[in-house]
Amino acid sequence: MDLDKYLRICDELGEEPDPQKMPPDPADFPVEVQVAFFIFAMLADRYEGMSGTYMGKDYTTVEYLFKLYEIQDQKIVLYFMHLYDIILITHKAEAADNRRKAEERKSSGGGKNFTHSVKG
Repeated sequence: MDLDKYLRICDELGEEPDPQKMPPDPADFPVEVQVAFFIFAMLADRYEGMSGTYMGKDYTTVEYLFKLYEIQDQKIVLYFMHLYDIILITHKAEAADNRRKAEERKSSGGGKNFTHSVKG
């Protein structure tokens, strides 16, 4: 959720925005982190072929992008990119696991198994 969405929700609910709950704005971060977000967004996503599991970003073009945008602190920017990548991988894996568990609950609880005693 971004800041605008949070403020709209507070407005619709008639609540006063809480600075402790406000999502950070990209401008709140140091320049190196902002650059990491910028370059990270340009990288292609990698997915595992059979299951479609998110595997993270494809870093094969990162050196080209660093040269193109004349990034000075490449090690620091790459460090923040990897941190963000780990967070995204973990988040997407947890979301996929939650969806799988919900589907399992739905399929196991949806149909009732009845046994009928037929005597004849």
